[in-house]
Amino acid sequence: MSRQRSHRHRRSNNNSFSNAGGQQAQSSHPRGNRNGNRIKYFDPTSVILQSQTETQQIVENDVYENRNNFVDFEISPELKRNIADRGYKTPTPIQDQVIPHILKGKDVVGIANTGTGKTAAFLIPLIEKIIQNPEEKVLIIAPTRELAVQIRDELKLFITGINIYSTLTIGGTSLNRQIEHLKRGQSFVIGTPGRIKDLNERRKLPFDQFGTIVLDEVDRMLDMGFIHDIKRIISLLPAVRTSLFFSATMTPIVQEVMNDFLHDPIFVSVKTQETSTNVIQNVIKMNGRSKLDVLHELLQGDSFEKVLVFHRTKHAANKLAQKLTQRGIKANAIHGNKSQNQRQRALDEFKKNYVKVLIATDVVARGVDIKNVTHVINYDFPESYESYVHRIGRTGRADSKGVALTFVE
Repeated sequence: MSRQRSHRHRRSNNNSFSNAGGQQAQSSHPRGNRNGNRIKYFDPTSVILQSQTETQQIVENDVYENRNNFVDFEISPELKRNIADRGYKTPTPIQDQVIPHILKGKDVVGIANTGTGKTAAFLIPLIEKIIQNPEEKVLIIAPTRELAVQIRDELKLFITGINIYSTLTIGGTSLNRQIEHLKRGQSFVIGTPGRIKDLNERRKLPFDQFGTIVLDEVDRMLDMGFIHDIKRIISLLPAVRTSLFFSATMTPIVQEVMNDFLHDPIFVSVKTQETSTNVIQNVIKMNGRSKLDVLHELLQGDSFEKVLVFHRTKHAANKLAQKLTQRGIKANAIHGNKSQNQRQRALDEFKKNYVKVLIATDVVARGVDIKNVTHVINYDFPESYESYVHRIGRTGRADSKGVALTFVE
């Protein structure tokens, strides 16, 4: 049930970083690189200016009223205990709406942004399904290694003290070790499309053993070029199964995959606005100064505690991390050329505050939950408006506040 509530809301334009000028956003605007190739990029300046100057006298908000608390769900006491140990009391809207349907064995489509709690929304009822039937097996497919690891880590917390086992099947790690784990029989197999397809083709991961299949972040998988892998996997899945489908958007190609994958699904949509009101957006003009000098100066500020910097290329991300380290700032880089162990180590060091700054390409712009990021800095323009939204969404998560800054020459 929802109700409408009106309240007054004014957004302040009082920010010491503001120096935006009158620059216009250029969607997919090309420019050349050193090899003469044309690069598409999106200048978010006009979006940022709008976020600063827009004043709304009255905003109509949907105030969600929960139907359930976690104690109300028909799940086992040991699972309820693990949920409580995580500090969960009231389900998020997606959890409140999705969990009862999955517990009933329904196919579900969940349209939800990252950061809405959707991982727990499908893990909790699927764990209960396996508690009730230990022979049940679940296959979860995610677009990136980092998101697959994140799902596996969250699963481990929910199954503490419960006789349930899982295997992670992703690239960049030992294929033979994953095959050995699969031989033992696992309740959950969590992986990326390429590795899952590879294991199936080697006859090490037969799909007919799985009673439930989860496709997570489907739009991201398709953006990354996994359309053929996903369609091939769907064509090989058992006809009798429970299918769960999660995406942040519903484009025609996403809908095509959904139609092939699901049977008579329940639709649940929990969308938040694209750019969070918890994020202060601003631009910083270089005025002839080098980006490195400006970034170094900003990082001296006390409020810059946990900073995610987005760079366009892998080589440049490495180089920037090295230069910051030389200047006495603890920094690391994460991108697709690093091994899985290196990428996971970089994320862990950043999450645990061993490093202050993580330089990233768009590999972590979406799907990875890093708590308490104080600032996102677009050292280079993103490729598209969607990339910009996903980048700045790494800060200001849940009830916290964040700042997103974009460097402009």
